[in-house]
Amino acid sequence: MLDHPARSRWSVQTQLVHDGLDRSGFGETAEALYLTSGYVYESAEQAADRFSGEDEGYIYSRYGNPTVSLFERRLAALEGTERCVALSSGMAAMYAALACQLRAGDHVVASRALFGSCLQVITSLLPRHGITYTLVDGTDLSAWEAAVKPQTRVFFCETPANPTLALVDIAAVGAIARAAGVCFVVDNAFASPAVQRAAPRGADVVTYSATKHIDGQGRCLGGAVCCSEAFYEEHLQFFVRHTGPSLSPFNAWTLAKSLETLDLRVSQMARNAATIAGFLETHPGVERVSYPGLPSHPQHALAGQQMTSGGTLVAFQVQGGQPSAFRAIDGLNLIRISNNLGDSKSMVTHPATTTHRVLSDEERWSVGITNNLVRLSVGLELAEDLITDLDQALNRAQREG
Repeated sequence: MLDHPARSRWSVQTQLVHDGLDRSGFGETAEALYLTSGYVYESAEQAADRFSGEDEGYIYSRYGNPTVSLFERRLAALEGTERCVALSSGMAAMYAALACQLRAGDHVVASRALFGSCLQVITSLLPRHGITYTLVDGTDLSAWEAAVKPQTRVFFCETPANPTLALVDIAAVGAIARAAGVCFVVDNAFASPAVQRAAPRGADVVTYSATKHIDGQGRCLGGAVCCSEAFYEEHLQFFVRHTGPSLSPFNAWTLAKSLETLDLRVSQMARNAATIAGFLETHPGVERVSYPGLPSHPQHALAGQQMTSGGTLVAFQVQGGQPSAFRAIDGLNLIRISNNLGDSKSMVTHPATTTHRVLSDEERWSVGITNNLVRLSVGLELAEDLITDLDQALNRAQREG
């Protein structure tokens, strides 16, 4: 691991370029890619020491790999945690962070506004193992307090929420969790560590879909769990070693290189998103806009406290219901239809019929996912070009309505 006397004084931008680098004897400038499944030992004694833990070397790439370790160290340094465990996808990370610490009879409190697959983990998969849950309005601090039971072990939320961009007060909910002796897990994928660092604000465990902003270029899947050394040793290490959600070394190398440009990419995408959100708020074809960076967002003040910008996602409701929303989406020329987000290319989706389609109408409406809601992931294109595309599509949707 790279060591330097001035390391603690480095900025985030510098850490993203240099942290975690461990050069081989060849002295390469770029990070090495170790495409190997296993490792050899100098002696039987060394092999025995590796398996006993007395020798810290690698055993098998399901347990650890030098390229994966590089990505883990770099992301842990960015998030501000002692440990990071990289996994095969964002959902592998979300599930591992919860399942590794829960047992039959335990209880989870989660915000109601969650990504569809995360909601399925809470409400369908964990209950198969005797784990109960309570869903709350994540914006209501009293609801978190009221939901705590003697058997509550975990608080779970995502903030900003997918797709409505409602916020959870990380510091306040973290304080409630600590007072109750509960582990607070935050899904930070929608913000990215470039916009929001949940661990310093009070999260015990922070999860990422690295597929989103961290890769940010639509190339590979990946996930990560950032946590303390104690959490890793007590809960996570055993779970991931014996369930096998390993990240491939190639994907880890791609993600580690992507971290070098994360701040540059996300900062520009967020600037574009703020400009576009302001435009959409004045467009006659738009009923309502949700963007944390706008003063009209009900939690704009909270966004200013825990986020460095409003982020890269914009949610808006199209005048005329779902038919108009579909016409607007279909009328776009530059912005493409995709359920992915955090990409350098701008993408749009209709959550009610895609990412959150498994929910009932009542469940969707309860968290603000209306049939005319559109989620826009803003990329690196020129903001004026994106506005031109949105303007013509919205105008067409209203004319043809």
